[in-house]
Amino acid sequence: MQQTNQRILPMEHGYNFRDLGGYQTIDGQKVQWQRVIRTASLAYLSNRDQQSLVDYGIKVDVDFRSNTEVSDSPDRIPAGIRYRHLPVFTEDKTDASKSEAELKAEMKERQENGRQHMIDVYQEMVTMPQAHEAYQNFFATLLANTDAHNAILFHCTAGKDRTGMGAAFFLSALGVPRKTVKRDYLLTNKTLSPLIQDRLKRAESEGITGQSLASVKALMSVSSDYFDAAMKAIETNYGSMQAFLANALELTDHDIADLKQLYLTH
Repeated sequence: MQQTNQRILPMEHGYNFRDLGGYQTIDGQKVQWQRVIRTASLAYLSNRDQQSLVDYGIKVDVDFRSNTEVSDSPDRIPAGIRYRHLPVFTEDKTDASKSEAELKAEMKERQENGRQHMIDVYQEMVTMPQAHEAYQNFFATLLANTDAHNAILFHCTAGKDRTGMGAAFFLSALGVPRKTVKRDYLLTNKTLSPLIQDRLKRAESEGITGQSLASVKALMSVSSDYFDAAMKAIETNYGSMQAFLANALELTDHDIADLKQLYLTH
């Protein structure tokens, strides 16, 4: 994984590894490359993948997963990378870590569809105190990353929901337009497409069909509906993204200025 202007970073046993560099802000600056990386699980990284993290300058690994997800599939990272566990939820509400059988049983028990469940989850990422605390600590980690040669990696299980919102909050704090933030969020469907299709085939082979299959797809994908639900929750509860960052995530004007100084370039 060499220095690159390509957003999607190749890994042997990892997926949805993306550099957040290159995005343009409203005032014409750009997010620096090789400073903040969003990814999916690090539980299966090969030795070469781990060396790639070192070579890319990764110094901190921020893990948004729940305690159970971490204990079931701990990150495989080199000793030189500092690990920070910042669980957004007490359990995997996004269901990204669950099997097809577990998903089928859960959908039956809830008597709801996957799409509505995910909309609820995105609203909770905006309103729940534990989510606020996790993202507050995420920003504290970003603000502490003052060496221009060091990069931070953050992830959950699929790198799409908890990670997607982390990326949305980070890019929004830097002044990246919402349309661009949403485009980065939706890019997950492209990067995860082979895994999504494989998951759907496995679900079908286990007898999951119709609405239940549609629910599995909704749980495995990202959607404009989910992103928009989060943005609506922000506007309903806080008035604006700027107010959310200030009041829920406790970022001061000075913090925002420091983030821009650390992560933007002309």
